[in-house]
Amino acid sequence: MSERVQRSLVLPTFVWLLLPLMLLLTLPLGCHGSRILVFPIDGSHWVNMEVLVKELHGRSHQMTVIRQAESWFVRERSPHYTSVTVKLGVTKFNLSFFEQAVRNVLEGRRKGLVMGSLVQIRELVSILRAAHSATRTMLSIMLEDWALMTQLKDSSFDLMLTDPGMPAGIILAHYLNLTMVYNVRWMSFGEGHFSIAPSPISYVPVPGSGLTDNMGLLQRTQNLMHYIINLLQERLLVLPIYSDILDQHFPPGTDLLSLQQSADMWLMRVDFVFEFPRPTMPNVVYIGGFQCRPAKPLPGELEAFMQSSGEQGVVVMSLGTLISVLPKEVTEAVAAAFAQLPQKVVWRLMGKRPSSLGNNTLLLDWLPQNDLLGHPKTRAFVAHGGTNGVYEAIYHGVPVLGLPLLFDQQDNLVRLQAKGAAQVLDAATLTEWEFLEALQDILKNPSYQRSMKRLSSLHRDQPLHPLDRAVFWVEYVIRNKGASHLRTEAYSMPWYSYYSLDVVALLLTIPLGSVGALFSFVRVLLKRRSKKTMPHLGNTKIENSAKPDSKSVENIPQLDKKKTEKMSHADKKKTEKTQSEEQR
Repeated sequence: MSERVQRSLVLPTFVWLLLPLMLLLTLPLGCHGSRILVFPIDGSHWVNMEVLVKELHGRSHQMTVIRQAESWFVRERSPHYTSVTVKLGVTKFNLSFFEQAVRNVLEGRRKGLVMGSLVQIRELVSILRAAHSATRTMLSIMLEDWALMTQLKDSSFDLMLTDPGMPAGIILAHYLNLTMVYNVRWMSFGEGHFSIAPSPISYVPVPGSGLTDNMGLLQRTQNLMHYIINLLQERLLVLPIYSDILDQHFPPGTDLLSLQQSADMWLMRVDFVFEFPRPTMPNVVYIGGFQCRPAKPLPGELEAFMQSSGEQGVVVMSLGTLISVLPKEVTEAVAAAFAQLPQKVVWRLMGKRPSSLGNNTLLLDWLPQNDLLGHPKTRAFVAHGGTNGVYEAIYHGVPVLGLPLLFDQQDNLVRLQAKGAAQVLDAATLTEWEFLEALQDILKNPSYQRSMKRLSSLHRDQPLHPLDRAVFWVEYVIRNKGASHLRTEAYSMPWYSYYSLDVVALLLTIPLGSVGALFSFVRVLLKRRSKKTMPHLGNTKIENSAKPDSKSVENIPQLDKKKTEKMSHADKKKTEKTQSEEQR
């Protein structure tokens, strides 16, 4: 065989040997195959947590999800994770619990602003007490199950991924000594930033206040009142529920607030395209809208309905995962308003069909919300203001007509309204004509569309998709066994040191001490001076109106020596003169 032929055979062989190495070098760096324990919150919180779980599973991580046996949305069997099911027993905390709370809140709002606020606080406290009590019961069952705890410890998990809105995952992570990453928007106090970053209430709206970052004196006072309410709610309602578990399973002095602040990474479901600017921390990574994605094709019948709308387009209405039915009078008013629109309507509604429903409205028990909002025929979105729906509307550039009911919905919609992309109505006092007028304004006024398109453009203009950013930082924490270098020491400081009150006390002590010393010195000088001048100021005249007899005169020189010494020179001369006159 010729030398030229041999070289032609060797070269391809060399290339084939290098090809696997070249392919490995082109793969993205990561920490594939890690074991991740997930402790989610059921309901709408699971909707976005599941997105992250699926993506991490797609990166070859082994996902284990803890769920309740009576879970609403977390399935026991899934190709993306292995589940650990905890039997909680009978509980009143179910979906009907939320629907009853909504009815109570709407009824309270009809009685006026003050009564509506009081009823809303009462219902929120009731929901929090029930939710935290159920969480505490579930956690207690797990910690007292020796076999389960042994199984979890032996699994050698690399990380705990949890939603800290309910602190069961936080407490379990510390019990198992696991590094923590939060998928977070809410904490026991309220919005997550209040638990990790400086949050001046002079321009940072407190959750539940319904305020913007542009506040006058009365608004700042209102903001302070909401801050106090949230603080009392956390300290008097939430923290005591878990105190016995901490006392039983952790060293003395362990408190929930310190456990909450120990997470290495906070994946915050916030985008400042939507949120008002505020201070932050190095271990906070913003992933707002990470669950959003391009629209997929709709099922055949639904696509045909969308196309039948022509140039007028379609209005989509959904009230999220927890609330599917409004009070009957509100539902009838909304249906009657929809019937007068030239647009078609797709409405997620479970329950009785409204009698005023028009032929242009399609009712569904479930709808592909993201895909509908991304459809080119969609013109407006009627929503309750949940975080998932708001970000999907921003992502697809669809203006919103908001009907807030509970929780953060009012605050979310206020933020969109402040940016000119939404209108907000009160569902409690909603009338057919009010709803129709507001919806027509959104459909006909191009400013809402422009504002939302602007937000959509800003939201999409990122070097990395929020979901990819979330996965990177989860893997970053796993690779580096934590991210303690990003955590501030402020958490370990006493409150008076955090606010520099001890420094203020020191700085005040120096001038106040100096003034006090000077005052004492001047006081001593004046006292000494007064002692020296006291005889001159006193009246030492001898009061004796009667003419003294010779015996008394003779006795005058015999006056007490001390009294004589105290007399002034002038008084002595006067006395001598008197004595001489009497002798004559």
